[in-house]
Amino acid sequence: MANEESDERGFFAERPVRTLPKSGSDKAFEGVAHDEVAPRQPAEEKPHYLGHRDRLRKRFAVSGDTMPDYELLELLLYKAIPRGDTKPVAKALLKRFGTLAEVLGAPPHLLQEVKGVGPSAALELKVIASAASRMARGEIHKREILSSWEKVLEYCRAAMAFEEREQFRILFLDKKNALIADEVQQVGTVDHTPAYPREVIRRALELSSTAIILAHNHPSGDPTPSRADIEMTKEIIEAGKRLGVVVHDHIIIGRKGFASMKGLLLI
Repeated sequence: MANEESDERGFFAERPVRTLPKSGSDKAFEGVAHDEVAPRQPAEEKPHYLGHRDRLRKRFAVSGDTMPDYELLELLLYKAIPRGDTKPVAKALLKRFGTLAEVLGAPPHLLQEVKGVGPSAALELKVIASAASRMARGEIHKREILSSWEKVLEYCRAAMAFEEREQFRILFLDKKNALIADEVQQVGTVDHTPAYPREVIRRALELSSTAIILAHNHPSGDPTPSRADIEMTKEIIEAGKRLGVVVHDHIIIGRKGFASMKGLLLI
């Protein structure tokens, strides 16, 4: 806008007819009377958000971990929204979804319902979410799972908590309870996902896994195990016993928390 205004101004000033000698430094003022000052173009003002971005980057470099969610989200949006104020966009996203984790976990089509978020910004946030999930998985890869239980829960939450449909995930462990593989076996509907005990144990045997952790999410947000959850888990436990595969736990992930069937003494 500032460029358009600059182009439209300064074209109606009359120029004096008489000319001055073309010697020395006076050549620079050719066609301009001595008592006349050459018109100046107004300095183009920089958008206010540019200074804010610089300050925010410097603050992050010093104390990034203490920044509020909306400021961190502002920084994450800089690449996708290079010309614009990302603060109102960040605040609108948090108002819509609640927390930074929920923003990153939201599906792209819902992110784009927020004013200021286009396909590029939505994709950028999902890339960041994927990177965060892989970092969490890296924390438990090849480690003794039962001694890193908090990391397991963090990973499951990052991977599943904000999915719109139920996922049935299995963590396959070796004899030392280190993670061999992490697989989504089934994807269901908003309130149901199928599970096949024989398929679960067959896959464990294929991977030479002697223990597994089951996990699935409740898109409703409430991680309370249903009767069907409990019955299916017991069927998988019984199928595993016959072939030497132990089920350590079944974790149910919700947006606001989790439930451990073992912790609740349900298995």
